Amino acid sequence: MVSIPAQYPSVLIIGSGVFGLATAWELSKNPEFKDTEITLIDRQPFPAADSSSIDTSRIIRPDYASLSYTRLASKAQLLWRTTFAPEHYHETGLAVTASGPEQSYVTDSLRNVQFHGTDRVQTLQSAAEIQRVCGLEANKPTDDTLSPGGGSTGYVNWNSGWADAEGAMCWLRREVEKLNRVRFITGTVKRLNINHSTNTVSGVILSDDSTLTASLTILAAGAWSPSLLDLRGICKATGQALVYLPLSASEQAKVANNPTILNLSTGLFIITPSRKSLKVARHGHGYTNPTTIPHPEAAPGSNQTITISLPATHLTTHTQDPLPLEAQRQCRDLLRSVYPSLSSPSRPWSKTRICWYTDTRNGDFLIDHHPKYKGLFLATGGAGHAFKFLPVIGECVVESILGRMPEDFRGKWEFPRQRVPEEEWAGDGSRGGPEGVVLAEEYERQRKGRL
Repeated sequence: MVSIPAQYPSVLIIGSGVFGLATAWELSKNPEFKDTEITLIDRQPFPAADSSSIDTSRIIRPDYASLSYTRLASKAQLLWRTTFAPEHYHETGLAVTASGPEQSYVTDSLRNVQFHGTDRVQTLQSAAEIQRVCGLEANKPTDDTLSPGGGSTGYVNWNSGWADAEGAMCWLRREVEKLNRVRFITGTVKRLNINHSTNTVSGVILSDDSTLTASLTILAAGAWSPSLLDLRGICKATGQALVYLPLSASEQAKVANNPTILNLSTGLFIITPSRKSLKVARHGHGYTNPTTIPHPEAAPGSNQTITISLPATHLTTHTQDPLPLEAQRQCRDLLRSVYPSLSSPSRPWSKTRICWYTDTRNGDFLIDHHPKYKGLFLATGGAGHAFKFLPVIGECVVESILGRMPEDFRGKWEFPRQRVPEEEWAGDGSRGGPEGVVLAEEYERQRKGRL
């Protein structure tokens, strides 16, 4: 009997972010692919400056309203603590809070970590308690109405933490290189090489019209994935706000032992600082960037187009559009409500950034063979969560390629049978903040002073 890997003498991975690099690592280690040629291509030299996973920090937590993700994140976290880039992992705790409908997500998340039974948690019944336990500042600590940034109820998981994202990605890249199995290429993929008469993908066509061929092509291009495959109603790129505040050594020492605080009602969070920098961000509904492109699945010579949201970064637009003022003001307001001593309006950020997620309708990953095109596999749809699964997500992808998708995720990771209009997406309940904000329209509002 012919084994499944024998069907794939060559594998081409598009994208060297979390999904792509972790998959390359697992393929390199897996004896079932010992004779497979593995190629990984990315449009930028590693580490790509506008990749969502190349950053100072990412939250590492099992705190999910879905028990399946809690279990998988707990498995990943055990590796973070022991063998997977442990020097880049820091366990300072995470406060998950809310003050609105998102409290239901907090309740479900708390139930799941308690059910799993491996985490030390502490419930928080008021804004004043959140402030006290998390080491937050306030003018009137007994007045719950004065702490919107910290939320009104929630809990701290003292076994959650954060990781130096760029450091961990560079650690993984070195581990992959040590195995000497992967050929790395820097180049821009223009389109998938689709044979429409057989509905087969045989690799990619690059921007210079050269080709790379493979028996299996894995689309792991993150927020750029919808530019190479029609994923309307399945995945979309959304931009999230990040700012960084420089700290003095004494300021960092003052808050260095405080947990990360994540308010699901506003979508705003502050990660425990490191290297004299405090990161403030918004895990919300995000900005969209509608862009009209040639239909990625159309036959050569077709004039058909589609409009999708695509990342707008300094590397793609060749301009340095700043983070919109409304997002900067929200981040400053959060600082004012939790660390007023750091929130002076005249104190500049050291850096601002828009980080591009690949959102899905329910926040689930998209890890599956394409239902139409033979030779095409998708590993994308991180929805702002994939990084914390970096130690285990490659194994999940490879097992799914082999038809052994983890049982917990059957019905969650498959390619959807139907497309759902983006305005009808339910999400996973963890997003807060403004909805339906188009990046260009926000810049225009700002330019006209309509803020």
